[in-house]
Amino acid sequence: MSNVYEQRVNDFMAKVIAKNPSEVEFHQAVHEVVESIIPFIEENPQYKDAKILDRMVEPERVIMFRVPWLDDKGDVQVNRGFRIEMNSAIGPYKGGLRLHPTVNLGVLKFLAFEQVFKNSLTTLPMGGGKGGSDFDPKGKSDNEVMRFTQSFMSELFRHIGPNTDVPAGDIGVGGREIGFLFGQYKRLRNEFTGILTGKGMEWGGSLIRPEATGYGAVYFAQEMLNTRNDSMNGKIVAISGSGNVAQYATEKATEFGAKVVTLSDSSGYIYDPAGIDADKLAFVMELKNVRRGRIKEYADKYGVEFFAGQRPWGVKCDIAMPCATQNEVNEEEAKTLLANGCFVISEGANMPSSPEAIEVYQNAKILYGLGKAANAGGVAVSGLEMSQNSMRFNWTREEVDAKLQQIMKDIHSTCVKWGKDGDYIDYVKGANIGGFVKVADAMLAQGLV
Repeated sequence: MSNVYEQRVNDFMAKVIAKNPSEVEFHQAVHEVVESIIPFIEENPQYKDAKILDRMVEPERVIMFRVPWLDDKGDVQVNRGFRIEMNSAIGPYKGGLRLHPTVNLGVLKFLAFEQVFKNSLTTLPMGGGKGGSDFDPKGKSDNEVMRFTQSFMSELFRHIGPNTDVPAGDIGVGGREIGFLFGQYKRLRNEFTGILTGKGMEWGGSLIRPEATGYGAVYFAQEMLNTRNDSMNGKIVAISGSGNVAQYATEKATEFGAKVVTLSDSSGYIYDPAGIDADKLAFVMELKNVRRGRIKEYADKYGVEFFAGQRPWGVKCDIAMPCATQNEVNEEEAKTLLANGCFVISEGANMPSSPEAIEVYQNAKILYGLGKAANAGGVAVSGLEMSQNSMRFNWTREEVDAKLQQIMKDIHSTCVKWGKDGDYIDYVKGANIGGFVKVADAMLAQGLV
């Protein structure tokens, strides 16, 4: 980047930071985008004159509210709820709800900002939003989770709708939580509409939705490998996390002939050099989805190593798939990954690599699929679920999976179109510009909104 562009990036970020103090995750997400976008805007003055980027970093609406609920002891607890409605230029707001103690305004603004670009890349008509609460579902009974989600939806329901804002699940929000939220919305509005995605199959859900983010990240990795006439077959894969995304990334990578050797949670990671096959993965799913236990139990059951308090980026692998949370790969870990032979990163989480780690990937010119492209499969199938709800119709598993694969191919093609630089494909630049153009053109067409 030239000194002139670098100064313009710094000037723009100074304004963002001044307006959004202490929201470090949001600053990071915006900086990563504007580094790609500002040189492009300078060459396309219609976006500069209309201050499109200035408008895109301002949410259209921020909703914040208290969530009081009763625990099983009969004591009143109070959490804070949020919904960030970031941009609706190309469709209703769409993005998940996160329940985790780390949730705050800055985290959700970063996620909502990322969601705008991710949803644009899917080619589906969805705007970007995100929401959630600092409530922690871990260790809570089903009744406590139900009371919290009912209280949460009692405020949120007035701000959402099938043509306005359609939330989904995220960290801490699975089938149980979506069910409670949907039931409360239905009770309050006296209507059965596709107001949430990630629903059960019996009441408006879509086949492949639980698998979509993990599957999509693997499909994107395969598309990147195709550019080098390579494939997933025979590759060693390190995956972080052990929730929904990590589970289905493991399943699909194994189906493609790769060997997944790690999974993790907040307590540490397991290393299984023999690979996590279908039977072992079934144990993980029962452990995490039903018993809600810790990944160390896998090590105890199968006699493999458990590394307490560590992340799996010191393991030798060909492909790394961070599927846990933001900023889980730092600069030193990125260098270690590359030193150990890793040449593909496909992100299943949102912004899991620090800016310094991304710089390591790009300097080495490895295949780096950033989250807003590689993990867009989840929201893509959420969009397909919305379509099915509108039609009162369900596609087969094969039909949805075929549509998901095509969407991931299209996202990859967009990244190549805008990011190809000689023999190297800059997926960061490609995803950011590709996602920006569609939203920016819609904003120009709609005037000052």
